[in-house]
Amino acid sequence: MVYNGPYYVGIDVGTGSARACIIDNSGEILAMASKAIQQWNPRPNFYNQSSDDIWAACCYCVKTVLAETGIAKSEVKGIGFDGTCSLVVIDDETDAPVAVGPDFGDSAQNIVLWMDHRCPDETEQINATRHSLLKYVGGQMSIEMEIPKVKWLKNNMPEGVFNRCKFYDLADYLTHRATKKETRSFCSLVCKQGYVPVGIDGSVKGWSADFLEAINLPELVHDNFRRIGGVLGVNNTILSAGEYLGGLCAVAAEEMGLEINTAVGSGVIDAYSGWIGSAAAPINKADSNWVEPNYGPDNDINLSVHRLAAVAGTSTCHLALTKQCHFVPGVWGPYRDVTMPNYWMAEGGQSATGALLAHVLTTHPAHAEAKSLADKENISIFEFLNNRVEKLRQDQGLPSLEHLIKDFYFYGDLHGNRSPIASEKMTGAVVGLTFDVSVDNLAIAYLSAVEFIGLQTRHIITALNNSGHEIQSIFLSGGQCRNPVLTALMASTTGMPVVIPKYIDSAVVFGSALLGAKAASADANGYTDNLWAIMRRLTGYGRAVYPTKDEQEKKLIDAKYAIFLDMANRQQSYRSLVDSVLAGDAAQTQAIESTLDLKQY
Repeated sequence: MVYNGPYYVGIDVGTGSARACIIDNSGEILAMASKAIQQWNPRPNFYNQSSDDIWAACCYCVKTVLAETGIAKSEVKGIGFDGTCSLVVIDDETDAPVAVGPDFGDSAQNIVLWMDHRCPDETEQINATRHSLLKYVGGQMSIEMEIPKVKWLKNNMPEGVFNRCKFYDLADYLTHRATKKETRSFCSLVCKQGYVPVGIDGSVKGWSADFLEAINLPELVHDNFRRIGGVLGVNNTILSAGEYLGGLCAVAAEEMGLEINTAVGSGVIDAYSGWIGSAAAPINKADSNWVEPNYGPDNDINLSVHRLAAVAGTSTCHLALTKQCHFVPGVWGPYRDVTMPNYWMAEGGQSATGALLAHVLTTHPAHAEAKSLADKENISIFEFLNNRVEKLRQDQGLPSLEHLIKDFYFYGDLHGNRSPIASEKMTGAVVGLTFDVSVDNLAIAYLSAVEFIGLQTRHIITALNNSGHEIQSIFLSGGQCRNPVLTALMASTTGMPVVIPKYIDSAVVFGSALLGAKAASADANGYTDNLWAIMRRLTGYGRAVYPTKDEQEKKLIDAKYAIFLDMANRQQSYRSLVDSVLAGDAAQTQAIESTLDLKQY
């Protein structure tokens, strides 16, 4: 095979594995490798990982893709990293791992995984300050962010240990391990650690001393915040995505099988790499019945602000870029400079999408039968159910799949609501249950869960657009792209085209390779090419799925969306009513009863 060099490597560290890919100068993925990484769950809600284990997996994957392609290491010009927003703890003097507990004797376990929920009290205490910087993280810090976890470590580490720790988001740790530099990324600091770029709301150093002191972390203020990233231009450098950070150090180069001084780009959180790897895709006009509005030349970044990237997996992250600062209730951000200087990013999300579908299927009484039938046909259970709902539609003479579930109302916030309600108290609800536990009933339940994912995406986009965004299309990545029923329903429920990228399952690791390409473009002064231009040049064509044109189906979807909103609002009112009764608040009880029109009862 003839390759088109030079070449760039991308590394993606997810929750369960590390992956690497190598791309050529046309954006073609030439090889990809993955390796599982360790995870410990020593107590309920505690999840740990190992930085040494993760780094070893990264090195294995890079060596594997080089071996598979036969590309000389001298031809690899850049490397980029992304990772989950997990907290890495390192000894400030020795750079050795520091144990994060609850067994503080095991230093191999030095990462608090993003999904770790050990610090509810610390999170509540932080949010109780109502500090002004919290408005840039959606109004309150999530239990999954870094600062609550750092606060827990201070409260629980053996005496004296906390004061010798330095803290990294995983992506920043990986670039540190690669270069031995302390350079940090705006993506990690701004999105997950409470950093507000200089000049915003009077921010002078990025970090807020009064905030850290108010939450009893004054140790992090010392020495110009050095242990959490330092001050830009004073004692450290902070970069936007893919900007040239430095060259591979000798140790990292040897471990990865690459050359010393291979360009390393500033890293990003994994979902943001999904935006980088998918949002710039040109749409194949050959099969297009929808023409994207003309916002300027194809490489004009104006195009990006009308595209929502939905990075889907167990959950889904929604990312939208803007030129202006738009605060969106229930949506994290806005975050400036995290992908490109002077641009803002909003981060919404659904707490459970892939996990929701898996739960609906596996908890239904007919799951085993459906799985057996799918296995007999040698197809996945999703393909089996997609075929089943289409057969039910045809048998009943219905004009669309939406008509098949017109009397089944499913609300699926089984793991709380990330956006735009932003409440961990949200739960699921169903109207339409019967004694039917057949495979056909499973197909209906499945289709309703798919519809819910689409309706909730509409809810998030509506919140964004009501606050100043101008989203007009959805760029979906992840395995859900392979589900034609899901993509079609998402397009129709939102009324927007859903664009499926060239690399459905690899948009995230591909995005990291693009960071490597950007780093490799650095001139003698370290200035690199525009990220969006690199994305437009190297991202392959996407395929669009379009909304229904049937007017009756549109009206039915609008009705189901109104019911979706009512179900979301009512469960909140129900909780408030019960809480007010238990609290003895007669006035509040009366007000809620009046709103719910319960006086008749």
